[in-house]
Amino acid sequence: MENQTETYSDKLLGFTLPARNARARAVRLDRVVDEVLSAHDYPAPITHLLSEALVLGALMGGLLKGEEAQLTMQAQTQAGVVSLLVCDYRAGSMRGYADFDSEKFGKLGANPSLSALFGEGYLAITFETGAGRRYQGIVPLEGETLAEACENYFTQSEQVPTLIRVASRSGGDGRVAAGLLIQHLADGEEGRERLHVRMDHPDWEHVSTLASTISHEELVDDKLSLEAIAWRLFHEEDEVRIMPGADLSRGCRCSAEYYEGVIARFPPDEQAEMRNEEGKVVVDCAFCSKAFELEI
Repeated sequence: MENQTETYSDKLLGFTLPARNARARAVRLDRVVDEVLSAHDYPAPITHLLSEALVLGALMGGLLKGEEAQLTMQAQTQAGVVSLLVCDYRAGSMRGYADFDSEKFGKLGANPSLSALFGEGYLAITFETGAGRRYQGIVPLEGETLAEACENYFTQSEQVPTLIRVASRSGGDGRVAAGLLIQHLADGEEGRERLHVRMDHPDWEHVSTLASTISHEELVDDKLSLEAIAWRLFHEEDEVRIMPGADLSRGCRCSAEYYEGVIARFPPDEQAEMRNEEGKVVVDCAFCSKAFELEI
């Protein structure tokens, strides 16, 4: 029987290594990723891509504090097969969507690379604190995976040494996607000022070397708790502080009231052009595939 005090799926886990000035987030998604993917009939490579994006959204969003804080990750290109990939996280509520050219996609092989899917794209990551503060970093969409692109973001935009590992698998019981993010906050653990961040800091070299030993199989093993993963990697450290994180769920914030508010901002003549023969404005939500008929 599973130990209910441990974390297995659809919940974030945070932990820190105080002696090494490192913080980490771990997550494993099953029900959440299946619910997000069910909104559209994505081909396998797009399913894999969006699963990875959801894991990354949870890992990075889990670094934020506050009910109104939000993380949005957007990968975009003008000429690639995938024109837009977006996911966001707010207080455990997640959503994601991918838009792609089916004709171009049909010309790709079975396992297209990230560059084949996006071409020369970019990755934008936006953190909103919920207190009116918002900051965004934009980096080229480079690397073999989205995880590598996110590592580049933290290195280039925030100068925070970061290691991210993501894994996923699909089977008869659905898809499981999981990941680990660990960062070095030099000269001060979480909550203190960061000074003199160095990619070659001995503590970071030690932590990143250990974290790199995590296997694909361990990440997606739904019988292995996230606490057990942290222990396997860092059981020789002086202290590992565990911090239970948010429960995760699929949460699309679309509603008729929201879209009515958006459309009300348009001039009357433009609103008239939006109406169909029945005098209604029909709005489709890309995230959840719901259609809203609005009488405006």
